[in-house]
Amino acid sequence: MEREYTLEERVASLLIGRGMAATTAESCTGGLLAGRLINVSGISDVYKEGYITYSNEAKRRLLGVSQETLSNDGAVSEACAAEMARGAAKAARAQAALATTGIAGPEGGTDEKPVGLVYIGCYVNGKTAVERHVFAGERRQVREMAVEAALYLLERMLLKTQEQ
Repeated sequence: MEREYTLEERVASLLIGRGMAATTAESCTGGLLAGRLINVSGISDVYKEGYITYSNEAKRRLLGVSQETLSNDGAVSEACAAEMARGAAKAARAQAALATTGIAGPEGGTDEKPVGLVYIGCYVNGKTAVERHVFAGERRQVREMAVEAALYLLERMLLKTQEQ
């Protein structure tokens, strides 16, 4: 019986097979996303560095997120996730980047931005996509679901670029 590959193994295989450098920029997931990728043997061929940018200052300094975006839209926003993904790709000289920013809880939510709100930015070869999710659960569960959603988004974008 053929073994089933994990999500991170499938993503790593796509990246390695194409020789695409990859990076991560994490806020609410705090390194969990990088950790999932690094679980895969051989990922060091394409994953060289990642960024945990929990503070707005780190998002600006390391990823080039604009002060205008942070002031107008906030750190938990579609615009911020997109800038984080593009900025990480540029900083790491990578062709693929994933970014997460959100409110894992249990505090910090508002009516407009509830606990569990996560924006995931994905950059692949000059194209950027952002997904908005509202996950239910405790802090750890929100973070884990955000990692899963991010990996699925990258997988879909890599498969889509393969078809073109």
